[in-house]
Order: sequence, then structure tokens, then C-alpha cells
Amino acid sequence: MKTKFTQILKQRYYLLFFFSLLVQQTHAQQQITITGKVVSATGESIPFANVVIKDTKNGAVTDFDGTYKITAASSQTLVFSSQGYKTAEIAINNRTSINVTLQEDAMKLDEIVVVGYGSQQKKDLTGAVSLVKAEEVQKRQITTVADGLQGLVTGVKVRGGGRPGQEANVEIRGLKNLQNTNPLYVIDGLVTSANRDFNPNDIESIQVLKDASAAAIYGSRAANGVIIITTKKGKKGPLQVEVSAKSSFQVMPRYDLMGTEEFAKYNNMAYDNAGFTRQNLNMAVDTDWQDAVFKTGMMQDYNASFSGGNENSTFFMSGNYFGNEGTVVGTDFDRISFRVNSSGTKGIFSIGENLAISNSKTDEMSGNPIIDVYRMTPTIPLYDASNPGGYGYGKQGVADTFGTNPLAIADFANTTNENFRIRGNIWSELKFAPWLKYRFNFGYETSFDSYKFMRKRGNWTLNQPEDPSQTDQNKGRSQTMLFENTLTFKKDFGKHGITFLVGQTFQKDKYDQIYGTKRNLPINSGSGQYYEVLNQGDSPVVGGFINEAALASYLGRLEYNYDNRYLINAVLRRDGSSRFSDANKWGNFPSVSAGWRVSNESFFKSEFIKDLKLRASYGELGSGNIGEYESKSFVNNFGQIVLGNGQTTYPSAAQVKLSNSDLRWEKLKQTNIGLDLGVLNNDLRLTADYFIARTEDVLFGFPILLTTGNDGGNPISNAATVENKGFELELAYSKKINDFSFNASVNFTKVNNKLVSLGNGQNENISGNTITRAGNPVGMWYVLQTDGLFQNQQEIDNYKNANGQVIMPNAVPGDIRFKDVNGDGQITSTDKAIVGSPWPEFEMGFNAGAEYKGFDFSMNWIASHGATVYDGFRSVVDRFDDNSNYRAGIQPWTPENPNTDFPRVTKGSTLNSRGDSDRFLESGDFIRLKYIGFGYNLPGTILKNSGISRARLTLSAQNIITITKYQGLDPEFTNSNIFERGVDNGAFPNLKTYSFGVEFSF
Repeated sequence: MKTKFTQILKQRYYLLFFFSLLVQQTHAQQQITITGKVVSATGESIPFANVVIKDTKNGAVTDFDGTYKITAASSQTLVFSSQGYKTAEIAINNRTSINVTLQEDAMKLDEIVVVGYGSQQKKDLTGAVSLVKAEEVQKRQITTVADGLQGLVTGVKVRGGGRPGQEANVEIRGLKNLQNTNPLYVIDGLVTSANRDFNPNDIESIQVLKDASAAAIYGSRAANGVIIITTKKGKKGPLQVEVSAKSSFQVMPRYDLMGTEEFAKYNNMAYDNAGFTRQNLNMAVDTDWQDAVFKTGMMQDYNASFSGGNENSTFFMSGNYFGNEGTVVGTDFDRISFRVNSSGTKGIFSIGENLAISNSKTDEMSGNPIIDVYRMTPTIPLYDASNPGGYGYGKQGVADTFGTNPLAIADFANTTNENFRIRGNIWSELKFAPWLKYRFNFGYETSFDSYKFMRKRGNWTLNQPEDPSQTDQNKGRSQTMLFENTLTFKKDFGKHGITFLVGQTFQKDKYDQIYGTKRNLPINSGSGQYYEVLNQGDSPVVGGFINEAALASYLGRLEYNYDNRYLINAVLRRDGSSRFSDANKWGNFPSVSAGWRVSNESFFKSEFIKDLKLRASYGELGSGNIGEYESKSFVNNFGQIVLGNGQTTYPSAAQVKLSNSDLRWEKLKQTNIGLDLGVLNNDLRLTADYFIARTEDVLFGFPILLTTGNDGGNPISNAATVENKGFELELAYSKKINDFSFNASVNFTKVNNKLVSLGNGQNENISGNTITRAGNPVGMWYVLQTDGLFQNQQEIDNYKNANGQVIMPNAVPGDIRFKDVNGDGQITSTDKAIVGSPWPEFEMGFNAGAEYKGFDFSMNWIASHGATVYDGFRSVVDRFDDNSNYRAGIQPWTPENPNTDFPRVTKGSTLNSRGDSDRFLESGDFIRLKYIGFGYNLPGTILKNSGISRARLTLSAQNIITITKYQGLDPEFTNSNIFERGVDNGAFPNLKTYSFGVEFSF
């Protein structure tokens, strides 16, 4: 018994000894509180940086001042990280105060890239994907997202203008079809548009998917590329308020035109040379139409956002007002928008929403004042009480012109477009395991559109009939519903990493519109204003229509990563569209891409090259860019027919639009080979891509004879094959030296397009002064060729063909000599030849920036080389056969001034004014300073007691320097007609814009 008792005491002793060691160990690992501050290399606080205890899930987040507080064991290690900065690990070593400086991550290979229905790390990309920093877009004064992309991304061509509410054209990697070049926009998972009613200040990140392998997950809608936009989300931490205000003024470029005295000299000369009686010009008038029509434009952009969150939920809210009073009389644009993004997590379940509401209103430009300011002559007064409405627009025998008084048409013909849009999505996720996730996404977008045209009584051009007052109005509503279900498997097996995604989507679109017209509107005797409501007036016309379409899709993607060396990505999407007949409704769109990170191989040993990755891909994309009912016939059942001896009328029906039930998917096949290289400790980065894209079965409606009975537009067919080949190069360098940091990048894009075949038995298509012929680029210049001026009658008589026939017997000295290309002894349209291309040989962008303490500077240059363009301005002011104003300072041919290239001026003859000659073709080369900006961040010492955590002042300018020989307003013009891409026919120019902004947070 005693022995047993002794054994129990010994066991208790050992147990007490064990617990004493445990207590000592616990005491050694006792928790301490660590505080500190996280700042950038420039000394600025980094709010919302993550501070995590290594190998645990415990952590904290810095506040607005960059300070943090965390409890940890004295022997543990803290991991500090923030997006855009390199991660830092610091051992605690019994310290209670640790301040950290995070270095900017120039390489950012761990940056997360949204690629559609998921995300990847930048280092794992195998397709051609470009990332655009949101701040690079937002610092410009822009109306739409597209305006801010110019010059920032290789392979992306943007052409915009300065008209209020104008939306830019975006072209990714050249011409893919013959209709529309704008890419697909995806905002927070919703397929939509980033048009003028979207607030660019809400953007968090932008990804541009350029090749088929990157965009294949979007299948039939991705042939023109994809731009994925992710809007801002709330972050864990206290409420953060950010406010910004930017004010700008804009300046319209001017033509160099003649005043009354110079105009009268040459106008009289033109009439004299033609043997006509001179006009009775009003020499007492000297109107500068540009001064009357153009003015200083103003832009205002005010934005406020609120964000915050905790461990389980986050929110972001913003409001924006954007206003643009145009540089042309009677034009303006206003937008007001609101956004709410929120999300929450509970266990394995997450849910969130992204909701945006906007209302935009545009007072559209009436007529084309860009042309009218030179169509109207300086001898015409702005106002003339003898004309209906009281405006001046010329008189027969005094000032004959086809021009329009821009002030009059802005007064008497008002067009407004208003759009109220709601768009957003609700998503939910179930994370069954760390490696398995299900996601449901419901997207909804609806737009209430209101159009109103008001025609008041009054005239704006010569010989115009005095029309009654009239209003045309329509109300339309569009709806889009999107249902998506995806299941994602993501797991690592040793060195093997696999991500597998499968999904199903369904989208339904509907647009309905009603419209009405009334004439002879009464005037309110009290206010003098017209009654614009449709219950007034007479001669009513009403109508309406509904369009519906649906798209069902199945998709899958496999990503494989072996040891961060070998990367494979395969995608398959199957789309079915209601726009095609049952026989051709479905299309399959596969892609595969691979990457080899050579720098991670054991045999690769280089201190100079830090990162080297080779990429290759092939993919097929589709396009169903046709109307909702193109495969169906249209019948007019409102007709009448006369039959019988009594000539009795009977109702009738007739097919008015030909249909094509054989329409099938347009298909783009693209191959891409790429290289990513980082040297000098990744301070210098190189990305290069070569691609070949071939679009087959291009959907297009070529003109057909009306004798076929077709009166509903050109029927669509799978008519053509288009091919693009191109090369993209981007070289970027960034460096930080103490308090000074700088970065610079240059991007180069070369794209050659070719029409392989037209189809439908056609060899060529002529549009205006261009020709599209198989084997050549689209829209080549097809004109007569000039060959100097005839200096005397002997030169005219000696200008003969091989048979001795005088080619231009009706010419006189000073006239243009045209080349007789076919040698038939006369100048006709058969002498036209292909003389140039409207497509640039290459385009470039140069971006640079620097920071020193609180100051920063950035600029963006763009350049285009090799395009030949048609100057519509010169084709009017240099022709002299009608009455318009002329370019100041011209020196036309006269017997006393034969040493000139400007032909003699003459009224009533088109010999020297033919628009189908190369006389008005010019070089479209230009170099432009697209943006330059300066910023200053007020130091924290000044803001310390103000309650403001960050304050910034900015000063910037856009389009202020343009180096070009082009004589029109702007070489960077846009023309939506693909066949006449190089024609500048009164395009609204890009404007010089000067901005001042204030930003602050608290």
C-alpha cells in the first residue's frame, strides 16, 4: 500500500513538473502588443495595408494614417503587404514598435488579373492581356473610358473627338470585320457598354483581352476583343471618404480663312475667269463665322465616394456629376450617376451586388457647323430681318452658297437625347471546400431612352422652303437579363496546379419603342414658346416596334501549371443565338494557349535576366453582329392594289426585305506568339507579340439592285474574308533612387489588314473615292492622279496619247493635268488608280512620369505614321466652282504667278475641283502630346490637425501640341464608315483642354 502511494506521489510530481515547464514555455511565448506605421518609399502613409502574423490567419489592417496595432508572440514574424508594393517580412524580436517602408513592386507578377469568369496571377498569363492602371485613365478629362485608353495599350487604337457626349471608336488589333470594330465591355461580370453614361471615376482596374485565347471565354461576342472593367469595392477598415473636383476649359482649333476683302478679290477672279457676271457682294459685311459659332467650352467633374467594411462585409458608394458645355453653339452634355457596391460573407456563403444608376442628357449638334463655318462666306451677315426667322444665309446674285447658318439651325432645329439607365448584378458564392466554389450571377440592365426633335419655324439656308413647325419624339426601353452559373475547381498537387471552370449562361435582350410626330405646333402667347407635347398640333403620325434576342452558352476552361514553369490554358465555349435560323444557331469557339517560364528552369542562370516567358496561342472567336431578324423576311401588309374593271382598291401584302436563312456565325481564327522579358532586376520590362488573325464568313450587306424587290436595306450574307497580321512591342522602365522615382514606356503597334475575298461573286466594292479589292487593304484610295499644271497652250496641245490624240483639249493654262492611265486619250473614271492607303504603317505611344517627395509629373505622347487621308476641308475651300469661303493666303495660278501648285480659280467648272483626284489627299502623320499633368500631395504635417488624411492638387493639359503637315482641323479624326476610314468630312476635332483639380480624403 505504501509503495502504491509513493508511486502516486511520484506521478503527481512528474505531472507538476510537466505543467511547470508548460507554464514557463507559455510565459516565454506570452503575447505582446505591437504598434507602428506603414509608409511608401516616398514617405506617404499606406492605408488598408495588410499586417498578418506569419503562418497564421491572424492579422490587422492599417488605418488612413497607415498605423496599425496587433497582438502577437514576441518570437513571431509579421508580414506586411499591399497591392502595388513588395511584401515585407519582419521578425518581432520582442519589439513593441515596428515601422515599415514598403517598396513599389515594379514587376507586380503576383498582381491579380481578371480574365473573365475568374482571375489569374499576372505571371501565369498565356494570352495577350494588357493591364491599364485606373489612375492613368482617371487623371485625364474624359467623357468615356475609351477616351482614356489612347496611347496606353499596344494594339488598341482609339479615335475620339471633342463634341459633348461623343463616344470614341475603339479598334483592337485592326479590322476584324466590315461593320463594327468596337470591343465587348464587361463591367463587374455584366456584359454591357462603357458608354457616356458610365462614370470612369468608379474604375478599379481595366484588363484588355486582345487575342483569341484570352477572349475565347466570351465566345461569339469577343471577335473585336474584350475590355473587362472592375469597379471599386470597399475594404476592411473605418469609413473612408474621398472627394474630387476637376474643372476644365476647352479651346476649338480654327481654320485659316479669308476675310471679306481677300475673299472678294478671288471670288471676283473666279467669276471673271468663267466669263460670269460678278456677284453683288456686300462689302460692308465681314463676318467671322468661327467667332460666331465657336466658343470656349467648359467641363466640370465632381465625384464623391464612401467606403469601408469589417471582417465580414464591405461597401462602396459613389456619386458623380459631369457637365460639358460645348465649344460649338447649342451643344452640351450632362451626366449624373450613383453607384453602390457591397458584399458580405458568412461561413461558406458569400453574396454581393454592384448597382449603378445614371441619367445623361445630350443637346446634340445641329447640322454640321464644322463644315458650315467655311461654307458660309464672310459677306453674309449673321442676321437678316428679311429672311424667315431673321437669320442671314445669303441671297441669289449677292451671296450664293449651299452653306447653312449654324446659329439659325441651332435655334430652329433642336435635338436632345436623354437616357436613364439602371445596371448591375447580384452574385452569390458557395465555397464547399477551399478548392471548390460555385458562383451564381444575375445581371440586369434597363435603359429608358427619350429622343426629341423640335423644328421651329424659320429658315437656315438659301432656297429653303418655309416648313411648318414640327416635333418628332420617341420613347424607348431596353432590357437585358443575364443568368450565369459557374463551378470552379482549383487545387495544387505538389508541383501541379489545376484550375477547372465549367459554366452556363443565358442572356435575353429586348428593346421596344413608340414614336410620334405632330406638325403646326401652337405658340404660347405668354411665353412665346412652342407647345412641344404631342397632344398639340396636327397631322399626327404614330408607330412602334419591338426587337427581342436571346443567347444561350456553355463554357469550360482548364488551367494547368507545372512548377511555375509550364503553363497551359484551354477554353471551349458553345453559343446559340436566336438571330440565326435553327440550322445555324449554334457555334463552337475553342482556344488553347501555352507558356514556358524559361527563367524558372534549373539550367537558366542569369543575373541580368530576371524573368523570361514564351507564349503561344490559337483560338477561334465568333460574331453574330446582325439584326434580330436578319434571317427572316419582312412583309408590308399596309399596301393596296387596284384590280378589276371598276379599278377597286384592295389591301395587299408584299415582301419588302429579302431574307437569308443560311446566315451563319462569322468566325475569327487567330494565332499569337508572345514574349515577356524582365531584366536589370526587372526594372526594364519587354513584352512583344506577333499575331495573325483571319475572319471568315464575314457578315455584311453589300448593295443590291432595287429591281430585285428588296426595299428594306441591303440583305446580310456571309460574304467576305478579312485577314490581319501585326506586331506589338512594349518596353517599360522604372527606377527609384532615394526620394526620386521615374518611369517611362514606349509601345509600338503595326497592323496590316487585307481583304482576302469579297464573296458573292464580287471582286471589288467602290465607296466614294475608295475601293476595296480582293488582295488589298480595305478602303484604298481610288482616284485620278494629278500631274502638275499646264503652263501654256503648247503644253496642252502636246499632251497626247500614243495615238496622237490630245487628251485634255478643253483645258486652258493654269488647269490641272490629269494622268491618262489607260491611254485612251481622255480623262474618265477608268483612269482612276489605287494611289495610297488610309491605314497607318504603325502607331506609337510614349508615356513617362516622375515623382519627388510630394510632387509628380506625367505625360503621354501618341504618334501615327504612314496613313494617307482625304482633307474634306480643302476639297471645299480650294475648289472655287461654287461659293464657299477660301483658305487665307493662297496663291492661285495666273499668267503673272505661274510658279505655284495651286490651279487657276474659275467658277462653274469642275475641272480643277474634282473631288475624285489625289489633289486633296494628304499625309495623315502626326505626333501629339495627348496629356501632360503635374500633381502635388500636401505633406502630412500641414494636414495633421485638419481631419484630412490626404489632399492633392493637379494641373493638366490635353492635345496642346500637335506636330503634323495635315491642313485640316485634326489629323486624329474619326470616320465610322470602314470603307472610307481616311475621309475627314467635317469630323469634330479633339480639343485643347486645360484642367485644374482638387482631391482629398478623410
